[in-house]
Amino acid sequence: MNDIIALDIQGAIARATLCKPPVNALNEALLDRLDAILAEVATKPEVNVLWLRSDQKAFCAGADLQFMRECFATEKGRVAMIAFTRRLQEVFARVDRLPLLTLAEIGGAALGGGFELALACDLRVVADSAKIGLPEVALGLLPAAGGTQRLTRLCGGGIARRLILGAELIKGSDAPGLGLTQWSAPAAELEAFARGLVERLAALPRAAVAASKQCIDAAIDGGAVGFEVELNGSRGLLANPDTQARVRRFLDKG
Repeated sequence: MNDIIALDIQGAIARATLCKPPVNALNEALLDRLDAILAEVATKPEVNVLWLRSDQKAFCAGADLQFMRECFATEKGRVAMIAFTRRLQEVFARVDRLPLLTLAEIGGAALGGGFELALACDLRVVADSAKIGLPEVALGLLPAAGGTQRLTRLCGGGIARRLILGAELIKGSDAPGLGLTQWSAPAAELEAFARGLVERLAALPRAAVAASKQCIDAAIDGGAVGFEVELNGSRGLLANPDTQARVRRFLDKG
């Protein structure tokens, strides 16, 4: 593959494969490609699921080390590092806001910014042998591409403090029990397991998924009146032709 993220769209499934040797290190080029993929799938109403995976030994091992070396040397470089981190936040937020389901298949290490990318997805499945975590504090840094916010919202303050403040790496087999992923699977079976999930999820109507995501976000954020968000979402779905057809089929079975 010549592309750093290869996109393959088959029906309702968009599969985006990170393929930047050796460990899919995050840099501007990879972010630009990811951003372009997000824009493309968002405008394709037939796509219901974005399946994010890797064909390298790691899912994504975080920021490009050469870029970090260059940035830490000067004040100008440190300003550039903050600008890059802001860009990470922005692109990962677009993953979060996609009006369709997103699934991260984590077959190898997902560390730092790589795990922050996975946290921006709706769902995560990890190989039982993979290592995941946010080890930035061990370097005197913090996970600033959304990691402190998403991990805390996902798992609560206790788990976030354990993993972030302790710079602890977790084995994939332990991840579901901590709320970091929804599933784990043996590494040899991971792709087949993820494919089965994606095929089931792809049959779900995109409009209902998008409206439900908004309601869940309202419940997590706490700033919006979630019950009203539910009603507004339901109002739109009731008039949706696909919803009407699905409900009619369900009622006709009765």
